[in-house]
Amino acid sequence: MGALKGRDLLSLADLTAEELQDILLLATQLKAGTLKPKCEKILGLLFYKASTRTRVSFSAAMYQLGGQVLDLNPNVTQVGRGEPLSDTARVLDRYLDILAVRTFDQHDLEAFASYSKIPIINALTDLEHPCQVLADLQTMQESFGSLQGLTLTYLGDGNNMAHSLMLGCALTGVNVRVASPPEYRPLDVVVQKAQAIASGKTEVIVTTDPIAAVKNAQVIYTDVWASMGQEALAETRVPIFQPYQVSEQLLSDADQAAIVLHCLPAHRGEEITDAVLEGSQSRVWDQAENRMHAQKALLASLLGVA
Repeated sequence: MGALKGRDLLSLADLTAEELQDILLLATQLKAGTLKPKCEKILGLLFYKASTRTRVSFSAAMYQLGGQVLDLNPNVTQVGRGEPLSDTARVLDRYLDILAVRTFDQHDLEAFASYSKIPIINALTDLEHPCQVLADLQTMQESFGSLQGLTLTYLGDGNNMAHSLMLGCALTGVNVRVASPPEYRPLDVVVQKAQAIASGKTEVIVTTDPIAAVKNAQVIYTDVWASMGQEALAETRVPIFQPYQVSEQLLSDADQAAIVLHCLPAHRGEEITDAVLEGSQSRVWDQAENRMHAQKALLASLLGVA
């Protein structure tokens, strides 16, 4: 894990397949309690977007490692009053050991990284959500024992979750299918990047057909139909996305042993039915817990204490 010390994680594509597997192995060991790294470092959380799981899981992970956490709410710091990003980044670089940024524009995240020597973590942007996918892959590995050869189907908006899932699956030997309405497909540049990583060894497929996409898949994944900042569009999106709802009927076309994942928060009755979310195939709560374990592994790796 020494190769990750001091590095940023802005995208899952920043990792090699081996590095990603190492993080997942460490997350498993940390969850089992077989490895207990300790550090006396300071993590900063600079979140421009609301958060429950990301904020709490990062905080709990850092405290369990023996470190400290500073919540840098933009509303009570100078970044909320227009201080240039470059100035904020260079100052925080002098105070903190590592910084997780949750923001809108991926370019802002990259700017933080360019002005800082400390590791910068993408805690969510409109382009990617890599930390969530670390927990997703850990949950899949727990459920099936191995990731190799699995098929994950993502249904819904081709958003940051779809992007990071495609990259994470391509790196770990998982086939991935994204089913979205035509005007909401994932960005071509990310699809092409995932396909290049997969190198023909696994499938990276984008389709508009939800039924074909779930056929014999082992993992069914969905997300809200309107992400943060798109709430005003939520009502107009419902009829467009209705065919992509993860329902008991749609789930019946998947593999009999299929599991269901959702990054939360869930809008029950929209992208997923209550029966599926609370059903026997749901692994959503294990998935949410694994945010803490996966991010603890990531923090330990980037800080060089694992």
